[in-house]
Formats: sequence, C-alpha cells, structure tokens
Amino acid sequence: MKNEQLHERLSFQNIREMIEWAADTYGERPAFSFAKGKATERVSYITLRDDVRALTSELLARGVTGRHVILVGKLSYDWALLYYSVLSAGGVLVPLDRDWHAEELGETAKRADGAFLFLDEDIAEKRDAIIRTAKIAEESVLIGGEGLLPLLTSGRRRYAEDPALYHRATIDERAMSLLVFTSGTTGKGKGVMLTQRGVLDDITAVTPYVAFREKTIGVLPPHHTYGSSVMLVGHVIIGAEVYISAGLRYVVKEMKAEKPGHMILVPLYLETFYRRILASLREKKKEALVFRMIKVSNALRKVGIDLRHKLFAEIRAAFGGELSMIVSGGAPINGEILAFFDAIGISTLNGYGITECSPIIAVNRSRRVVPGSVGTVLDINDVRIDGANEDGEGEILVKGSNVMLGYYKDEAATTEAIGEDGYFRTGDYGKLTEDGILSITGRKKNLIILSNGKNVYPEEIESELIAVPGVQDVVVYEGKSRRGMEHNAIVAEIFPDAEYMERNGITDVRAYLMGFVEAYNRTAVPYKKIAVLRIRKEDFPKNTLRKIMRFKMDMTID
Repeated sequence: MKNEQLHERLSFQNIREMIEWAADTYGERPAFSFAKGKATERVSYITLRDDVRALTSELLARGVTGRHVILVGKLSYDWALLYYSVLSAGGVLVPLDRDWHAEELGETAKRADGAFLFLDEDIAEKRDAIIRTAKIAEESVLIGGEGLLPLLTSGRRRYAEDPALYHRATIDERAMSLLVFTSGTTGKGKGVMLTQRGVLDDITAVTPYVAFREKTIGVLPPHHTYGSSVMLVGHVIIGAEVYISAGLRYVVKEMKAEKPGHMILVPLYLETFYRRILASLREKKKEALVFRMIKVSNALRKVGIDLRHKLFAEIRAAFGGELSMIVSGGAPINGEILAFFDAIGISTLNGYGITECSPIIAVNRSRRVVPGSVGTVLDINDVRIDGANEDGEGEILVKGSNVMLGYYKDEAATTEAIGEDGYFRTGDYGKLTEDGILSITGRKKNLIILSNGKNVYPEEIESELIAVPGVQDVVVYEGKSRRGMEHNAIVAEIFPDAEYMERNGITDVRAYLMGFVEAYNRTAVPYKKIAVLRIRKEDFPKNTLRKIMRFKMDMTID
C-alpha cells in the first residue's frame, strides 16, 4: 500500500502548548477572519496567541481553574477565544446550544455545575433565567460585541506583570476539560466528559492524511464536538485560516468572496449546494450537457487524463473557484451527491464519529477513498465488531485515548456504555475489513440524526404524546422525502384508541390530536418540532413480545 500520509504527524500535551506552537510556526499568517461592518478583519496566529495569553491570565485570576464554564453562542472569534482560554486555564468548558429555551439552558447549566456564564449578546434575554435556575454567582459576560474587551485589557496587564501565571498554570490533559451534552431535553441528555488529550490525539490522528488547503469557512455550530474539534483544533494545527460565516443564508456569497480551498460540512449543506446547482443548470438548459460532459470526463480519468477543473470551472465558480475538498460528517451522505461532486473536481471525504469519541473514529483519506465506507479507522483506536452476523455486521465498539471518561454524574449509564475491558459501545452497527475500513450499516436503534447533524431522541417526544388521552401507541421518526434530505421532517405517527374516541364523542380524531401536537410544538426546540401528524387505522407491526418493529414501517412522507 502506498504511503497515505501527506503531512508530518504532530503531538501536543494540551491546548496551550498547541496555541504557542502555532504562533511560533505560522506567525503573521491569518488564523481567523470575519466580517466587521463592511470590512473583513483578520487575526494572525501571533495575535491569537497574545489574546489567549491575556484572556487565560484573566480567567486564572478569576478562579476558573477546575470550575465549569457555560458557553452559549454561535461560532465567533470570541467563542473560539474562550474555548482556547478556558482549556488553557485548566477549566472545564460546557458548550450549549443557543437555540434551546432559557429554562432548558438553565437546567442543563445546573446539572453541569456551571460556575461562570458567557452568552451571545443577541440572546441576552436568556441570561437571567439561566443564572436563576443554575444559581451562577459569578458575574456573567455577554460576547459577540465588546463583552470580552475588559477581560482582555485586564488580562494583558496581568500577563505583562506575571507571565508565569499563564505559562505555569496546571493543566491535567487527562482530566475532564469538556462537558458536552448529547441531547437538548432537560433531565434526559447525557453529559459526555472529554479530555484535552483525547481531543488532541483524535485530531492529530486525522490531519496527516487529509489534503487540507490554506483557507476554509466555518459554518458548523461550535457546541457540537465535530464543529469545535475539527474547526478550532484541526485548523490551528494545519495553520489554515478560518473565515467565520455570518450564517447559512450568507454562505454562498461568502464562498464567492473568500474562495475557500476546503470546507468542513454536514450533509445538509452538500445536498443544498447540489440542488442549487441542478436548479441553475435546468434554468440555463445545460443539465443534459453537463451530465454528458461528466461521462466523458470520467472516461478520460480512467486513462489518466483529468480535465475536471477546466470542464466544470463555471460550476465551481459558484463556490469561489478554489474549493477542491469537502470533509463531511454527522450523518450519512447520498451516494449520488458524492459522485457528482467528485465528478466536477471536488473530492468529498466522508467520515464517522460520535461525541463520546472526541468525536472522530474513522474517515476517508485523501489518498485512500473507499466508496460506500466511512474510511479508515484512526490508528489511535482499536475497533471491534461485537455480535457480528454472517455478513460481519455487528455493533461497533471503540477503545482508545479519544474515548470519553464517562457520563457526568451517571455511573449507571457509564457502566452500560463502557465495559470492563474499556471498549465503548457506540450503539451503531457496521462492518470492518481486515485492513481497517469501516462501513456503517445501521444507526442507533431509534436515534434520529438529522441532515444538519442535530440529534433528536424520539422517545422524548413519544413520552409527551403517549400521555395524551386516546393515544394507544405512538412512534416518532424522521420522515424521508423523495425530494431530498432538506425536505425530511419529524413525523409523529399515532394509533388512536377507537373506543376512547367513540366514548367521548370525538369524531374528528385528527383535529383532536393536532391540538396536542400544536401545544407540544409551541414549547419545543425548532428542530424537534413535529412537522407531520399521521393517524393509523391499524395497529403498528409488532413482534411476539408486542414491541413495535420500526423497520417494517413506511417512513416516506411524499
């Protein structure tokens, strides 16, 4: 097998060491950039280091070491700076989804033993509820505007007076440094305890094998480990510039202006781009021509002639003209879309991971793409297939330095997830070849993983609806649309109790149940809202134990 490594394999003890090394190595090269008014502000690696030194020094003086810091916000330079600084100060960062309701944020912050709060200024109205519920005594700080400026100013003075405060601060890279909650519903999500060593080992096992370019656009929510680890750790290691997107609606415009060489995405973006391209080709009446060109191009590639960058330059111009690679994770990708992007000169590397593994377990490499798989298992991991059937399919078990310490204050769940032999049970099913290529054949038993990477536990919604009088059985799932993933929707399928309806004079069953669905939706997080209500005339398919066999259900919605 040819050498698949593209870059030198690096190793870091902690985030502070990584930041210092990056400044020494990349100097004035831009680390982050973002729109500021009508201009673009760029932050060099040296400036990033100086800001981390200052903010860390201030956090150390305020007693962050060993304490839990709640961070609620979208990706921003302030968010990134807090990520590096809290970890460099030996604190524990607890990143939460800014879309959650204030009460839910407060309850989760309370469960996490939050001591400090940093919150986006445009959702400042949630601050009081979070502080009240979580009983946060320390002064909270709004970020995204001038919020961090006083801390940075004070921190620069502290660092100048006593740089040893920063450089000698104790960091236990094997202790919990990140507490990431896997679900947004109060009382039911699990707090995943991750270490700096785990995250760093995970990312440094990936970067040597991926042909990253010098610039990307950051679009993923940072409270997901995939978004924070790859975007904030991986890109510092490779010395790339991260342009921080202003939001999904601006991405296409930003790509044209900023000309990224690679992107880190979830499948929703890929499908959106794909359908926009096809719509544009149809409008110009060029769709048939382009697909004929793809056939010709693919044939030429088989004999060593690659003309993709010339043949499809007009299509690639929509992405800025420099995009050559996309790394995708968080959900499966349609094979048709993968083939299309590869055909026009944009390679797509699909991977697999889970929060509990910091998060990457396997990824396709630039010099070794295996179609239909999620790529090569990281060399820091020992992966086993448990209970394999005759086709070699079974549950994926993982052991390695990137595996979580456990679930926060939940010994029972930890024991269930990690065996005495140290292997973590992913709950996902797949196959593994002798040379380490992993394929996923089934997701977790019931977990809904939306195309935007959001996780929805159907049991949480089902527990709300099963309590409704007249509901005999309910199943919640992601309805599959023939129009594509972006049109998928959360479906609640209900088998009503006919006798109850008749006994209570309810003739319009749909209207009756819809009232309860609408009541649920009014308080639900946007991505957990029920979009489709289905009423069954017959009972759900069940096995001999009277358990619903979900795999026998028709989950298409159009």
